[in-house]
Amino acid sequence: MPLVWVTGNAGAGKSAVCALLKSRGEHAVDADEEGFHHWVDRTSGQVVTDPPDPVPSGWLHRYGWRIDRAKVEALAAGARGEIAFFCGCPENAVDVADLFDLVVCLVVDDDTLRHRLLTRTTNSFGKHPEELAAALGDNAYRHPGATIIDGTRPLPEVADAILTAARRA
Repeated sequence: MPLVWVTGNAGAGKSAVCALLKSRGEHAVDADEEGFHHWVDRTSGQVVTDPPDPVPSGWLHRYGWRIDRAKVEALAAGARGEIAFFCGCPENAVDVADLFDLVVCLVVDDDTLRHRLLTRTTNSFGKHPEELAAALGDNAYRHPGATIIDGTRPLPEVADAILTAARRA
């Protein structure tokens, strides 16, 4: 069965759809919340274990949100026999893209993105003006070769579309 990567910009709905998939009994991982992603100093390569919140000005230029390939490999190995969903979007996506059988990219318009980031209560990313500007600047992101899903649709419809795509993979 496939390992499905649910990706998209900050605020596209990855965490919300992950929670819904889990509530439906699906094997789903929220990469941000479950330790697959981490901040890395782009200059030294050191992992930042206790990042500031909110991040100071210039943080996003020096530090990158990266994924741990070994953890995704372990997820892939442990998920054989069932569909597994990996929900997240690191800057080093190219380092793990080969591990996935299907990539689904959630997309939203700028107004939806702005509203979601400024009003969400699950984490603070996007509330700082520099983070919001970066998220809006990246909102044209479309993972190459991904199945595109409109993340502005009602959450159950988004989850259904992801499940349908996964079952075809």
